Amino acid sequence: MLLDAEPDLEVVGEVSDGQAVLDHLEALRPDVVVMDVRMPGMDGLEATRRLAVDPPPEDPDRVVRVIILTTYHVDDAVYEALRAGASGFVLKDAAPDELVLAVRAVAAGEAWLDPAVARRLLSDFAVQAPPAAPAAGHLEVLTARERQVLVLLAHGLSGPQIASHLVIGGATVKTHLARVLMKLGLRDRAQAVALAYQAGLVRAGEPLPSSPRRERFPGAR
Repeated sequence: MLLDAEPDLEVVGEVSDGQAVLDHLEALRPDVVVMDVRMPGMDGLEATRRLAVDPPPEDPDRVVRVIILTTYHVDDAVYEALRAGASGFVLKDAAPDELVLAVRAVAAGEAWLDPAVARRLLSDFAVQAPPAAPAAGHLEVLTARERQVLVLLAHGLSGPQIASHLVIGGATVKTHLARVLMKLGLRDRAQAVALAYQAGLVRAGEPLPSSPRRERFPGAR
């Protein structure tokens, strides 16, 4: 009811388990799947992984993005869902409009993390993630500007916010993000954020890097 009430959103179907998600892809053709982690039969984790690996048979170039609907406790299944290709996380008790915003953002190719999920996820990820050195090596293929864009993305900035922060065009930001994903072999921005933290490029609690605009005009407000 919440999503159907929005003029730009349509709920094309509801199913009760992960296998049903896969079985109904061709008929329902969703752009975004709001996925619970724990379901009978095939759970949301395996279904998310299958969606990332096996594109819709009728349209292999189409990407079906996944939003994980989770409880406050962020457990191993959520980390696995992120690695499997989930693009967003929303708490089950989040404000109603947050789910709407998340669906719109993920459909547009953005990542979406509920603030409470992000805080817990990043805190736990710092403890549970593998050593940073192997992942850090992958970042050497990025240019200085691409690394800047990745850092700002990991801080939670949207594309337009990154453009404003770096004083560059929105199209340029999209190009840099596309190159980051391509060079690092990542599926979407959510995986890029995870890699940035895993590699130590960004750490939880760090302040946002200074904007070139502020550096040029230190007295500006």
